Amino acid sequence: MDQIEYWNRVSEEKEFTTPFQETEFSRYVRKDARIADIGCGYGRTLDQLHRLGYTDLIGFDFSAGMIRRGKRLFPELDLRINDPSRIELPDNSVDAVILFAVLTCIPEDSDQEALLAEIRRILRPDGTLYVNDFLLNDDARNLQRYERFAEQYGCYGVFELPEGAVLRHFRQERILSLLHDFSVKEFEPLVFTTMNGNRSNGFYLIGTKKSTA
Repeated sequence: MDQIEYWNRVSEEKEFTTPFQETEFSRYVRKDARIADIGCGYGRTLDQLHRLGYTDLIGFDFSAGMIRRGKRLFPELDLRINDPSRIELPDNSVDAVILFAVLTCIPEDSDQEALLAEIRRILRPDGTLYVNDFLLNDDARNLQRYERFAEQYGCYGVFELPEGAVLRHFRQERILSLLHDFSVKEFEPLVFTTMNGNRSNGFYLIGTKKSTA
């Protein structure tokens, strides 16, 4: 099943549960900062920021269904459908980017790298990147599905859900390699409850865009 088709189909039923580290985020990002949430889903995190007093917020998602749900739930938010290959914002135009459980939905290394290049493009110098995502697990259920799909996808950690999504859990080394253009300020391993009610290893990371000078 196509990934966009999957997220459109489940857009009204999935509840995202991984916590946003608002206290840590607020140490790096001012209330008047321009913030882009890439892969915003139905706008849950932007609504949290709005209620905290952040005033310049924009969300992008490739799922029209998720955006429709978000506009209904949070009509005050600026939520937009966006082609995943390019973020429709000018260069150096935002102070912070949120990437919340998005990399897990992108199995291919090259697609992850293309997204991070776009994020770097739109971030202002020293801009902040906040990432929440999932790490590899060592329980029997996850080990079985990592092994089952490793040959099919050519990558250990990629797996299919019975309902149709293709997801990926990461080695910490892959995450840090992917974010080599950012200075890591905080990295904290955590345990999350997934959208399907299971427990999974994960992390949050806060980094700042490195200068190219």
